[in-house]
Amino acid sequence: MVSIANRLEEVKEYYFSKKLREVAALRAAGKPIISLGIGSPDLIPDEKVLQALSSAASESTAHGYQSYQGLPALRQAMASFYQENFKVTLNPDTEVLPLMGSKEGIMHVSMAFLNPGDQVLVPNPGYPTYTSVTKLVGAEPVFYDLVEDNEWLPNFEALEKLEVSKVKIMWINYPHMPTGAIAKNQVYQKLIEFAKKHEILLVNDNPYSFVLNENPESILNFEGAKEVALELNSLSKSFNMAGWRVGMFVGAQEYLDQILKVKSNMDSGMFYGIQKGAIEALHLSKDWFKSINEHYHRRRQIVYQILDSLNCVYDTTHVGMFVWAKLPEGITSEQMTDKMLYEKDVFITPGTVFGSNGEGYIRLSLCVSEENLQQVLVRVKA
Repeated sequence: MVSIANRLEEVKEYYFSKKLREVAALRAAGKPIISLGIGSPDLIPDEKVLQALSSAASESTAHGYQSYQGLPALRQAMASFYQENFKVTLNPDTEVLPLMGSKEGIMHVSMAFLNPGDQVLVPNPGYPTYTSVTKLVGAEPVFYDLVEDNEWLPNFEALEKLEVSKVKIMWINYPHMPTGAIAKNQVYQKLIEFAKKHEILLVNDNPYSFVLNENPESILNFEGAKEVALELNSLSKSFNMAGWRVGMFVGAQEYLDQILKVKSNMDSGMFYGIQKGAIEALHLSKDWFKSINEHYHRRRQIVYQILDSLNCVYDTTHVGMFVWAKLPEGITSEQMTDKMLYEKDVFITPGTVFGSNGEGYIRLSLCVSEENLQQVLVRVKA
């Protein structure tokens, strides 16, 4: 076998890629595993979205290469969505870049701005891909602590004590994954001021704003944001379109033009039918969010009961499609997840997947039917 690239020596296979194979093997062996592990919506997109996809597939030009920047109508729909929901004005021609999933955007922006030896501020706990992509491009992750005592928000006194002269990008993510904490106490404005002071590009990863959240926010709605901040967003969680792979970068043209240089060398445009479905989704009324949140609200109430039975503690003000919970004393995150998997046939996520500050916590997904959640509750109580 040809020797692997040096960059892979620092990167492990994505946790869920490996763990879901184990879950599949247990199921194949006859174990009735119920997975509360990942945030892949089990509900379907709106019927109008499905019809738009189906109709578009019959158009004569649907199956050729598409623009690297997406259809003009898709960019306009994304800009209109931001205006309607976040009160953020975007130029659809220069300040919106559709992506084939926001996860890919993490790689695009990292390749566009990071050189080997550069540093990146990464939240602990946080989405593991921020760390792995940073390492893949030869940069160095520098972790900043998020802790429950500070409501999972950045500690700016601690940040100012860090040596940040080599930092070029800072990842932020609110509503926060995995905890579900929301940005408050003017945290966005403080982050913008911090980024300006230290000449850092802020990247806000914002896919959870519309799940069980009454006050969606964008960092771009704060003064001075476009000078130092980009925002990633996605249709995966908000519109039950995770497998469609539709995301977006929004922000100043000067940044997006550089990201496009990377993107245009990595894909050949998004399938036309998917773009047409995405346009329809982005034009749905706010009744859509109300309807899906009714499902998630009922599910969350059952998850709370499951966690009560496990003697866990959780914050009912948190939002998003997960519930983050603190374990009782005397058991680690890994011990609890193994106990649930091998004794209760239930897969949950250990907090340590998201960083060292996740020790002592677990995360449960709401992307599971009420029937299955009730079954988990029965198993836990047994």
